[in-house]
Amino acid sequence: QVQLVETGGGLVQAGGSLRLSCTASAHTFGVYNMGWFRQAPGKEREFVAGINWNGGNTIYGDSVKGRFTISRENAKNTVSLQMNSLKPEDTAVYYCAARPAETNTVLVAAYEYPYWGQGTQVTVSS
Repeated sequence: QVQLVETGGGLVQAGGSLRLSCTASAHTFGVYNMGWFRQAPGKEREFVAGINWNGGNTIYGDSVKGRFTISRENAKNTVSLQMNSLKPEDTAVYYCAARPAETNTVLVAAYEYPYWGQGTQVTVSS
């Protein structure tokens, strides 16, 4: 069992940056692959970025490639999402998710992740 808490959301103008963080309660954070997802009103939850247990493998959704960067610090039980060049269409609730690492492959489907944070709102104004 792992509990996740996201921080760092807020309101930013288009073109700006935000950094989201997710802190996990697990004593063995390093055995989890981590993902960031987002959900805008009226839309399905969308994969944003993922990172494997040791940080050696990352993957991004097409809409954020080149603008967002995921990273993790296992010693601090945290995974972060640096978001640059933000656009109004990035507005959503952002969720951190964890899945016990069975392989180095980072999965992109939300249903594959059993543990979720409560979400943090990101609003990008035009």
